[in-house]
Amino acid sequence: MVDFETVVKTRRSIRKYQDKEVEDEKIDKILHAAMQAPGSRLGAEPWEFLVIKNKDTLKKIGEIKPRVSDAPVAIILLANMEKSFYKQVWQQDMSAAAENMLLEAVNLGLGALWNGVAPIDDRMQKIADIIGVDNENIKPFCIITLGYPGEGFENKFMDKYDESKIHYETY
Repeated sequence: MVDFETVVKTRRSIRKYQDKEVEDEKIDKILHAAMQAPGSRLGAEPWEFLVIKNKDTLKKIGEIKPRVSDAPVAIILLANMEKSFYKQVWQQDMSAAAENMLLEAVNLGLGALWNGVAPIDDRMQKIADIIGVDNENIKPFCIITLGYPGEGFENKFMDKYDESKIHYETY
């Protein structure tokens, strides 16, 4: 484990992975981190997760989201609209869970990439069809790919701080 400041400052979008399996224990820790995210209402978190390791399924998803094809594992974040309390902000709830996953991946020595799916209806439907979702209340939100970073791809510090983007009291 690394300290929180290091995790936040070194997290990068990792687009290439080693051909090495991600341990189930690490996947479990990432899912636990996701469910610790804040939601718009306690007890009404809409998130559900589908873990995919099957290479054929990853390749099918890769036809829509190419970066998924070669990942050792992908986790699809699904919003269950029946569990969402504030129907207008479900994407915010899902985003909080996704960010926790990305940070925990770094903490565990993994690389990760956020692959957007929502709000593009056609893309959401194609992903739903591949994974067998036939319930209109379950919406694919994003796909987090995970793996050990490939050569030349690592979580490292890159200073993105820009003081010109900070405003106080008024714009």
